[in-house]
Amino acid sequence: MVFRTSETLSQEINQLIEWLGNIGHTENGGVTRLLYSASWLEAQTAVKKKMEEMGLSSRFDDVGNVFGRLEGTEERDRVILVGSHIDTVVDGGKYDGAFGVLAAMIATEQLYLQYGAPKKTIETVSLCEEEGSRFHLAFWGSGSITGRYHLSDASQVTDAENVTLEDAMHEVGFGTGTYPSAKREDIACFLETHIEQGQILESEKISWAAVSHIVGMKRMTIHLTGTSNHAGTTPMERRRDSLYAASQMIADVIGNAKKQKNGLVATVGQLSLLPNVGNVIPGTCVFSLDVRHHEYDVLNKFCRDEIETFKSIARQEGIDIEIKTWLDDSPVRMDPMMTQRHLELAQEAGIPFKKMVSGAGHDSQIFGVYCPTAMMFVPSHNGVSHSPKEFTKTEDLETGVRMLMKILYQMAY
Repeated sequence: MVFRTSETLSQEINQLIEWLGNIGHTENGGVTRLLYSASWLEAQTAVKKKMEEMGLSSRFDDVGNVFGRLEGTEERDRVILVGSHIDTVVDGGKYDGAFGVLAAMIATEQLYLQYGAPKKTIETVSLCEEEGSRFHLAFWGSGSITGRYHLSDASQVTDAENVTLEDAMHEVGFGTGTYPSAKREDIACFLETHIEQGQILESEKISWAAVSHIVGMKRMTIHLTGTSNHAGTTPMERRRDSLYAASQMIADVIGNAKKQKNGLVATVGQLSLLPNVGNVIPGTCVFSLDVRHHEYDVLNKFCRDEIETFKSIARQEGIDIEIKTWLDDSPVRMDPMMTQRHLELAQEAGIPFKKMVSGAGHDSQIFGVYCPTAMMFVPSHNGVSHSPKEFTKTEDLETGVRMLMKILYQMAY
């Protein structure tokens, strides 16, 4: 393969990262693009236009995924799909998801400029949603493509303002049949390049990794109901304090996760109180729980045991408890043959590389049970992600794009 110069490629990568990062830019230097928000729509529309400028024929589907197609000369009907997601967490970074979308666009554009049309059709994709930041539903974009979700599911999910996913989708012009159905039957395989969002690659001075597995995860909302009452006149033995019960539950689950020593992680990242007043016993407490592991049996047993503990604590404190598991994803293995071939290409390229497990969830886990799927990582500086401080060095971004070019060249040309 003949590659363009490093300086030119680096400039294009950095320019596009900054360009897309400015859409939804926050005062803290981060990015907020929640599904179907104004900043999300602006970004997704801008990506569609940029795909066209790069010589790809672009289109929306009915949930707002954007595709840029480079037609194959021999095999047109089966598509090599490559990309990632456009949405972010609140005040997130400009690399998570976005780099995978831009890497796919740049790699496809450069292959076309150097070698012309591929033998097999390549489609870049900017998936509409992955994070689950606005609605208690993640992977709406990839899930709609693969049949995991259907439009009818959108009426059952609401955001913090009680807006349904369906209404939010309609508000920005999707979900009404204006665009083709999101469900696809023509995808031969899926490729995703992503920042690691952890410290392993940087600490080991490794430039690139092929992912072998993506961890399974369970996400829950725990709703505790006690009694709001006066902080000074209610005896301690007569209190139904939802926050006190929650604090015991949180201490138990985090403490037990630390004892596992097997890669399992547990996080309580959200907590809300009512009435949330300093001199009133909290009557209602709601908190989140996120648990992950690459073996489903380990994940499931840990969560099952903790739920029983939560119920026991609730009974002891006289608290009503409701536990809703709104995400329950099994670990997913990436396609072994694709992963091995990509490792061989990295060895041929002479770069430091490794095979590793992803501790974060990605669209690749949705595609991984639908079609042959491969995922690749580039380092994250200090392992920081979902933060305005998220950063990946230019040379590592360039390695990610060049490796994707090598992979696509082998697969499509």
